[in-house]
Amino acid sequence: MFKKYTSLPKTIEAVQFTNENKDMVLNSLTGTAFPDFENDVPVIKVTTIHGDTAIVRFGDWIVKEPKLGFYYPVKDEVFKRGYIQERA
Repeated sequence: MFKKYTSLPKTIEAVQFTNENKDMVLNSLTGTAFPDFENDVPVIKVTTIHGDTAIVRFGDWIVKEPKLGFYYPVKDEVFKRGYIQERA
């Protein structure tokens, strides 16, 4: 029988990868992320905590995993539905 579960809210660290901030983003990543190109357009390849390689394209969000050095991409429309920015 199916039971109901509630996902607990959590705080994440993320940045949207854009043409305007590509250099800053590339310089701030550590660990398992590296720059690449796809059809002459900059992308970032990240290794997820599960060992998969994922591609971050312009407009995608890069989310830091709690385990240092791992990231995962989230499409903009999914990110906007699931996360809100904390107030300073």
